[in-house]
Amino acid sequence: MGDLLMHRVRVPAPIARVRHALTDPGALRVWLAEHVDVRLPERFHFWGRFTPEGDAPHQRLLHVDDHSLRFRWRLDETDTTVEFALAEEDPDNTVLTLTQTDLPDFDEMVAEASTLGQMHTFWALSIANLVEYVEGRERTPKCDFAVPDMRAEVTVDASPEAVYRSLVDPGQFAQWFGARIDIEPEVGGRWAMGGFDVDPAPARIIELDPGSRLALAWDDGLVTSWELAGSEGHTRLTIVQSGFDTDRPPYGSWMGLLGGIAELRRYHGLAGWRPIWIEVRLNNAPDGIIAIG
Repeated sequence: MGDLLMHRVRVPAPIARVRHALTDPGALRVWLAEHVDVRLPERFHFWGRFTPEGDAPHQRLLHVDDHSLRFRWRLDETDTTVEFALAEEDPDNTVLTLTQTDLPDFDEMVAEASTLGQMHTFWALSIANLVEYVEGRERTPKCDFAVPDMRAEVTVDASPEAVYRSLVDPGQFAQWFGARIDIEPEVGGRWAMGGFDVDPAPARIIELDPGSRLALAWDDGLVTSWELAGSEGHTRLTIVQSGFDTDRPPYGSWMGLLGGIAELRRYHGLAGWRPIWIEVRLNNAPDGIIAIG
């Protein structure tokens, strides 16, 4: 432990609006947590079904001012420190930097051996929802830690054919998901996050219907599927993750998928789109897997 997670994102809103989203109880209930108890400068608590180890609040506020918020969050019986720092890029855009201490390395994160290993994707999805909140857009579904159900439906402002291409074209995928892939677009073909030379156990494509359906299966039994249906420039995208041990649901990978889908919706839905992600640091991530910055 002792390693640091960092996300740096561009939020298309002035600092005052972003700070409000970070500190207002009503806003936090929309984009972050089921339950919130915020009384600044004394208390910053959140918990509930959308929060890891959310049976009760496990945070202690350490510092807050106009440009930063820092709190202690105890997870896996470990005291970690989370900090949000805000800086003005220009009057209409804010750079938000999130850090969290005492997290495991990349391999443990992928293995989902602990709650701390889920923090990267928890914050990726939460920050994507914060951005959607300040943009006034529909939020991406949160991860529900109270149930093992992993099914979500979202609307994408593009045709099913266009959305499908952005799922299977490596160049487009890297733009919106922020990670590189290699893909053999055929039933039985490989799907490798980071590339064939990085991923030792790539998924296999088990279903492929261009413009309609794509399903992947991993050696451990996990199956991820995308179903696309729509007309008149809109797609109803249904994402399902199945085939896992319900006693140990892979919440980390599910949140990573949902966080990517949030950016996919922006990629297709915003004129002049640019990614919110400026920089991501993951402890000991393989070279070449991240396509950000």
